[in-house]
Amino acid sequence: MATNENLPPNVIKQLARELKNLDESPPEGIKVGVNDDDFSTIYADIEGPAGTPYENGVFRMKLLLSHDFPHSPPKGFFMTKIFHPNIATNGEICVNTLKKDWNPSLGLRHVLIVVRCLLIEPFPESALNEQAGKMLLENYEEYARHARIYTGIHAKPKPKFKSGAISESTTALNVDQTNSAVLNVDQKNAAPGAALPLPSPLTPTTTTRGNNQDQPTTVVPAPEIGISESAVATAAATTLKKEGGLAKVQADKKKMDARKKSLKRL
Repeated sequence: MATNENLPPNVIKQLARELKNLDESPPEGIKVGVNDDDFSTIYADIEGPAGTPYENGVFRMKLLLSHDFPHSPPKGFFMTKIFHPNIATNGEICVNTLKKDWNPSLGLRHVLIVVRCLLIEPFPESALNEQAGKMLLENYEEYARHARIYTGIHAKPKPKFKSGAISESTTALNVDQTNSAVLNVDQKNAAPGAALPLPSPLTPTTTTRGNNQDQPTTVVPAPEIGISESAVATAAATTLKKEGGLAKVQADKKKMDARKKSLKRL
């Protein structure tokens, strides 16, 4: 089961309902993801609103929930680099909803919508990025040019979050890991030069005498899986050599018998 040690059970239950609702009915331009084992970190991909310097970009952000959430507001950070007056160079988000205007009754949906609206209407008066704030007030075209450059470089589409607020259960994850472990063990046990299993448990081989007469068929046991082809060839050659020696001994014995008979006749 998920641990979520930083949050009390009633808050986890509330968040689970909210996340399920966000997944089934996401706000425009926002897709939420979550780590099943830690609901205290909520991820979201925000599409750059049309008509802004962030158009065509996808910005990943996260909300960090403290142990006393929802009594204290979450902290918001952009993980994707962005040129924006209200977003610091380290990604920290400055918006009143996450500070003085926070209300425990506000849900994640409201927070995410406010952050996306910040891309449409920045507030240079409370800038965390002073350069962006000053540029926005003095020369909007220059500010927009910088923002578009950042968007084109950093805000490329990210891999999509898995469907479902709870992406996958721990049980399913363990099954996948077990299957992978079994596959890896099988691959390690298979020797690089291992012979494939033969279609028949016995492989017949036939040897011939010097006078082209067939010797009795000799059966050589097929190798078990994992025995190399070279080992099989060596065993077969040894068997043939022994049989050849035996045939030679038998031929010599016949010659000796023939000589003895000739001597008796004399």
